[in-house]
Amino acid sequence: MKRNHLKTDEHITAERQKKIALINDLSGFGRCSLTVSLPIISALKVECAVLPTCILSNHTAYPSFYIKDCTEDMSPWMEEWKKLNLSFDGIYTGFLGSEKQIDEVLRFIELFKKPETILIVDPVMGDHGKIYATYTDGMCEGMKRLARKADLILPNLTEACRLLNIEYRDDFSFDELEEMGKKLLESGPSKAVITGFEKDGEILDLVFIKGEKMKIHRGEKIEPSRHGTGDVFASIVAAKMIRHKDLNEAVKDAAKFIRKCLKISSKLHVPSEEGVAFEEILTELH
Repeated sequence: MKRNHLKTDEHITAERQKKIALINDLSGFGRCSLTVSLPIISALKVECAVLPTCILSNHTAYPSFYIKDCTEDMSPWMEEWKKLNLSFDGIYTGFLGSEKQIDEVLRFIELFKKPETILIVDPVMGDHGKIYATYTDGMCEGMKRLARKADLILPNLTEACRLLNIEYRDDFSFDELEEMGKKLLESGPSKAVITGFEKDGEILDLVFIKGEKMKIHRGEKIEPSRHGTGDVFASIVAAKMIRHKDLNEAVKDAAKFIRKCLKISSKLHVPSEEGVAFEEILTELH
């Protein structure tokens, strides 16, 4: 007679929880950077370890703000993590405030990136055809070095142009955009997404994967534009990549989530500088 065996905890091999290192600034008020990434990536069941590059009372789109630069703290922070023998399934970098911070991030990669670690770089440098006033030519060159080491980069169109040293335009053809994507991948990453590209009244996200044709994901443009949506997008994609989800599906999920957040934020009369009320639908992420 056959005997039925019930599975016990000893016979179940659960997948180890994924862990990601987040290197970004922390704004006390105004949904952006780490205050966005932490809850969103955690909701997607990835453990977050945080290395702040600076701490702000509120983000810089407000008329005034207090800022504490954490550059000098980054190295001892890393050393303590190294003593703990920490390892990460992924590393996600966002806004960086100086050439020295970029150098510190490059050192972090040397210390903690293993062959299986996924490095995701959001090369935050500018938008709408303009590089941010805080960014020097040296910082842009440093961001290029960092992007070359990444597995996945998430530039907007302005940043993609700067990474490739080409003049920004808002009327690139799809053939030109596909050529840009190929050049981004030739520089080092195996995957890239040009995010939030507006064309013909739609918002487009363009996905490039080595060996594959460009994929175009379209969505309706929802006004007003809001601070921090790029951080929401990158955080969702980063978490899903760490969990080995399909990049195209991750991009579609992130864009759909943001559209829903934008609509809810307007309904709740959230000021545009306060970003999106993602908390209202955070439990829908999976």
